[in-house]
Amino acid sequence: MSEKVNLTVICPVYNEGKYISQCLDSLLSQDYPKNEMEFLFVDGMSTDNTREIIAEYQKDYPFIKLIENPFRTAPFAMNKGIQNAMGNIIMRIDAHATYDMKYVSTLVSLLSELKADNIGCEMYTDVLYKTSESLAIREVLTNKWGVGNSAFRIGIQSIQLVDTVPFGCFPKQTFAKYGLYDTRLDRNQDIELNKRIVRGGGKIYIVPKPYITYYARNNYADLAANNFENGKWNLWTLFYTRNFDSLSIRHFVPFIFVLSLLASFLLGFVYSFFFALFAFILLSYFSFFGYLSYKMSKEKDLEFKCVLMAFATLHFSYGIGSLMGFLLWPFK
Repeated sequence: MSEKVNLTVICPVYNEGKYISQCLDSLLSQDYPKNEMEFLFVDGMSTDNTREIIAEYQKDYPFIKLIENPFRTAPFAMNKGIQNAMGNIIMRIDAHATYDMKYVSTLVSLLSELKADNIGCEMYTDVLYKTSESLAIREVLTNKWGVGNSAFRIGIQSIQLVDTVPFGCFPKQTFAKYGLYDTRLDRNQDIELNKRIVRGGGKIYIVPKPYITYYARNNYADLAANNFENGKWNLWTLFYTRNFDSLSIRHFVPFIFVLSLLASFLLGFVYSFFFALFAFILLSYFSFFGYLSYKMSKEKDLEFKCVLMAFATLHFSYGIGSLMGFLLWPFK
């Protein structure tokens, strides 16, 4: 088997008991030859039933392998997977997602055809449990006013050169040329690697089909917690890498918004004009997103208050996370 392996699929996991079976089932349904690939699940010492579920699949599918990652974070997991990979093509996936049956074969084929350094596809957002709250979150996470102009989230019509893709499929030599994942980054390690590839003259493509279905957080509390960490790591990624292009402008818009609110409110105690500015910014935000939420609720048959709450949770948690990242950096 080791002589035939062409592709290594690497999946960092940690406490993914709710999602791992769906992920594995979609991988096993791929139309790519099973004897030419291996699945490496690199586990950050899960405390739920993730390892047990993977072990059950291993009984029937010996190309599924479990590797321990005592450092726990995704960049350590990816680097360990790459170092243990037998394939000359590396595919990075996520346990929170399922994959179209032609996902692997299409990306592997186009990787060679386009002579790409990385290639990925569109990502559809869904939720595991359908409620008024979770359905509103799903729609906000696919809306340009929720997540910015990210091509893989809002959709494309043709193959495009881009600065990042979700997860990705790489020739193994990409990592020899541009380096491995930055282990200092608990978040944004995929984006930072892709930006490094582009900065070095590499080419990253996104294709409209096949697609990934990514399962988002199901409630406001989990959405807020996840995006608080994302926002915090935006600033820390910038500080660690010392490269302003390690991320995109869209990643800092919530930070600027929250900072403008905080600054105008505090300055209001010195000059009353700034209280008026604070009120104007807040009123403008809720007027615009109130209108947008009302429009989306009618078009998508959603609850208005749930959509507005999803927008506010996403933006404020992300911005506050970035603000805390800025304030906490000297103590990190």
